[in-house]
Amino acid sequence: MSEKLQKVLARAGVGSRREMEGYIQAGRVSVNGAVAKLGDRLDDPSALVRVDGHAVQLNAPSESVCRVLAYNKPEGELCTRSDPEGRRTVFDRLPKLKDARWVAVGRLDANTSGLMLFTTDGELANRLMHPSRQVQREYMVRVFGDVNEDMVKNLVHGVELDDGVARFEDVVYAGGEGMNHTFYVVITEGRNREVRRLWETQGVTVSRLKRVRYGDIYLEKDLPRGGWREMDLKEVNYLREMVEMKPESQTVITPEDQKRKKSRQKIRRAVRRYEERIDSNDKPKKTRQARRGNGPAAGPKGGSPKKGNQRSGAPRGKGKPRTRK
Repeated sequence: MSEKLQKVLARAGVGSRREMEGYIQAGRVSVNGAVAKLGDRLDDPSALVRVDGHAVQLNAPSESVCRVLAYNKPEGELCTRSDPEGRRTVFDRLPKLKDARWVAVGRLDANTSGLMLFTTDGELANRLMHPSRQVQREYMVRVFGDVNEDMVKNLVHGVELDDGVARFEDVVYAGGEGMNHTFYVVITEGRNREVRRLWETQGVTVSRLKRVRYGDIYLEKDLPRGGWREMDLKEVNYLREMVEMKPESQTVITPEDQKRKKSRQKIRRAVRRYEERIDSNDKPKKTRQARRGNGPAAGPKGGSPKKGNQRSGAPRGKGKPRTRK
């Protein structure tokens, strides 16, 4: 049975189906030495498929195990696989894979922190990101400026942006002091900087933005910044069911892994060691020599990351926050 080439590549973990369509259009994909065209189907599962000249390990639908990670993205990391300037990316800390790749489910701006999902199933990533699925994303947002009831009504009813009308599904006030106010907002799209742009239409500035929920998957309060956890089979199948995909029957998490579930303290230590290693590599040679005994070295301390703000006063019920009438 033949399948569209972009779907086969997405299942192999090369990227999302939409990304693969772009690769094919750009002439970056070949099948048995011939440059592929958009619309091509793969009839032979043993065909030699290359992306940018590199052979791709193809997986039959029943061979690949769908894995999903929940990651607590810190501010400052980029949602790209590599950066020419050598800046940190969200992929740097993820576990290494053999014959597969992590595909990001959507993106967050460099200055936005919080929950990101990664999966080895490009088709799952594509469906979760598609606007037609209306998957809720919830953010904690701190704004600077006066906010009144009319402004909130505008944001719920919809305002015009450069790329069309956008709105919040829900807005809940969570307190504040002076000109700083904290809200929890829900959107069902993943447009570029959508939350920030919506608030800017009301003349206020977003000073902090953190994603706290994707569907019914919440950012756990004890998952440190820069830490990740592998989702169990129940959570994976919740995501698959939400976008009308067949349930997964396998998981890489063994019963022994469940019993020896990694403590948050161990995750924090791993994150701290990573930070110390990166900081050491970024220091000039003279500074590293100083650390070996020729003098004190200046640099950030390797303390544990602070916990993010805990949610207060926002709806928590099964991904269905109350909607302002």
